[in-house]
Amino acid sequence: MRLLKLRDDGTLSLTNDLSDDIPQYAILSHTWGSDEEEVTFNDIMKVTGQHKKGYRKIQFCSKQAALDKLQYLWIDTCCIDKSNNAELSEAINSMFRWYQNAAKCYVFLSDVSKSSTAQIEGPLRSTWKKELRESRWFTRGWTLQELIAPSSVEFFASDGQRLGDKRSLEPLLHDITGIPVCGLQGSPLSDFSIDERMSWSKHRGTKKKEDKAYSLLGIFDVHMPLIYGEGEEKAFSRLRREIDLQSGVSGKEPLVSRQI
Repeated sequence: MRLLKLRDDGTLSLTNDLSDDIPQYAILSHTWGSDEEEVTFNDIMKVTGQHKKGYRKIQFCSKQAALDKLQYLWIDTCCIDKSNNAELSEAINSMFRWYQNAAKCYVFLSDVSKSSTAQIEGPLRSTWKKELRESRWFTRGWTLQELIAPSSVEFFASDGQRLGDKRSLEPLLHDITGIPVCGLQGSPLSDFSIDERMSWSKHRGTKKKEDKAYSLLGIFDVHMPLIYGEGEEKAFSRLRREIDLQSGVSGKEPLVSRQI
């Protein structure tokens, strides 16, 4: 994996592709805007992209990592060379583990604001919780593993104010996602049936149809090559076969009825 390194002068550079001796790092969880808004791998390499809307998320992550005394970060928009199909496939197959191994995971909620009601007494103080419930972050396929995998997940409003973490917001997160509290607390995913884990992603979507299946690779602890263009149905068919191999199940029984 490549990491962004935060230099003493506040600028960022990409490390080489690391496989051993990976330093502690912070990792960002967020929702993508349009592709044109996001800072890419090439932007970082060419020291451009500061004008893009997505650069604000990188600034936020860098600042928060520095406060937590972490010099390295991983952000999906710019730490993967997506023009390299082999690198992209390796990253998607490794992503659950990368989130799991992060020292800190910062959830940046671009559609949640705390400052507007933070100083107001009475019922309006809970407005940000209503916004949190309705956040787009809970509707995206990739953010499912980003909630479950890391042990430390902290939630931040669009202005950078901290809302809480996975433990302090546990009842609310359970209510929003339907994920059992023990699942949020790090119980082995093999403790949950295939049917139950599939249900967690039921109302989530992805930009590319195939990614709805690919985003579940870590949830089921399987690996498989990416074939963009195969469509959602074929992607899920391959995912089912990999889950069968992993769980030792044979035959053509519907996926949702099986238990690991």
